[in-house]
Amino acid sequence: MPRRLPGLLLLLWPLLLPPPPAAPADPGPPARPGLRRLGTLGPRGSPGRHPAPHSGSSVPGGARGAGVCKSRPLDLVFIIDSSRSVRPLEFTKVKTFVSRIIDTLDIGEANTRVAVVNYASTVKIEFHLQAHSDKQSLKQAVGRIMPLSTGTMSGLAIQTAMEKAFTVEAGARGPSSNIPKVAIIVTDGRPQDQVNEVAARARASGIELYAVGVGRADMGSLKMIASEPLDEHVFYVETYGVIEKLSSRFQETFCAVDACMLGTHQCQHVCISDGEGKHHCECSQGYSLNTDKKTCSAIDKCALNTHGCEHICVNDRTGSYHCECYEGYTLNEDKKTCSAQDQCASGTHGCQHLCVSDRAGSYHCECYEGYALNEDKKTCSVRDKCALGSHGCQHICVSDGAASYHCDCYTGFTLNEDKKTCSAIEEARRLISTEDTCGCEATLAFQDKVRSYLQRLNTKIDDILAKLQANEYGQIHR
Repeated sequence: MPRRLPGLLLLLWPLLLPPPPAAPADPGPPARPGLRRLGTLGPRGSPGRHPAPHSGSSVPGGARGAGVCKSRPLDLVFIIDSSRSVRPLEFTKVKTFVSRIIDTLDIGEANTRVAVVNYASTVKIEFHLQAHSDKQSLKQAVGRIMPLSTGTMSGLAIQTAMEKAFTVEAGARGPSSNIPKVAIIVTDGRPQDQVNEVAARARASGIELYAVGVGRADMGSLKMIASEPLDEHVFYVETYGVIEKLSSRFQETFCAVDACMLGTHQCQHVCISDGEGKHHCECSQGYSLNTDKKTCSAIDKCALNTHGCEHICVNDRTGSYHCECYEGYTLNEDKKTCSAQDQCASGTHGCQHLCVSDRAGSYHCECYEGYALNEDKKTCSVRDKCALGSHGCQHICVSDGAASYHCDCYTGFTLNEDKKTCSAIEEARRLISTEDTCGCEATLAFQDKVRSYLQRLNTKIDDILAKLQANEYGQIHR
């Protein structure tokens, strides 16, 4: 918080007073006194720099008074956060901020070109650098931009701008034109993806990054995004209500006039403004300045991409280089190309059962039949006891899981009572048939015995009844 108040006063100072006698000092020492980066693009290098405007300095053609930038043209891409945290009225303020910066620029096909990248959880290029060559149509296109959704994928937005918006096909000027490539990212939140690496690649490609944070914006992320020096490339405002006032700060930045901005410096790579119309030349990383103080010679053959290393180029202290390979590869005899190692053959794989070599120079472990690969992707556990061959089934073993099984028989056989061995179904039927025959004979013999007994019993009953009748008859006739 101690750094934000002076920074905010600095941004609002030009609007609170008539032509200021002097610009207030930024909190903290600048990276180089009197310098502010903007940039003439050098091959594979960083952008050039121009000095901060001095009080009372005039801009040719009355640029400051007329509100029109007459300096060197730019390829300018706005990267605006339209996540749900940015309310509709606040998003309108952002679009007004963009439009006011456009008002300060000299827009045209041969002058400054503008593109807008809109982002939330997704990224959308609203229009490319080549889409609009006049302010009216450009500002109308800005006014039509609609917010996207939730999420704050700042890293993806910077990558999209670098790979798709700052391309010749999309309307950017090539390296030979010495047109600075500038991006202004506006956000009010913490990125939900990684920004450090992609921002570094964008800066290394020659894109000068300005980071504008609003409200809850994460200052650490803004500093990871922005170009050096940070006190000239990181801006913060408390609310969207005052963001529009930053347009005057960018007007001063983009309208500064010196040899670096005019393109008359003749530096092969990078032009550095020293103030008061003076400048000096520097070289991109991997190059050194020649005695003419303008041209550069390579000192880093790896940076030139002419080394011929298939995988990795490593600089040596002597100014030479050597090639190395990714893990799992070995350097061939030509000391340039790489071949995949067979770690299975070397015995360093650590697989408990089987090692299988992959085409990419890596490997993976597998297990014998009946085993399953554990979570460590190295060792194996029993999965199928049937596959181990210790089940004792005469015909078929059927696995019921990792620790159980049961036996089954081939077609035409049936499982015996021991649940292991099998007997032919025809033999079983024969045994059953014999048992049935014996059972039938015994039943018939029993039935005959019962029938004979009943017959004898009936005879006896008949005799008894006859005797009773005779006795009764005798008593009646006495």
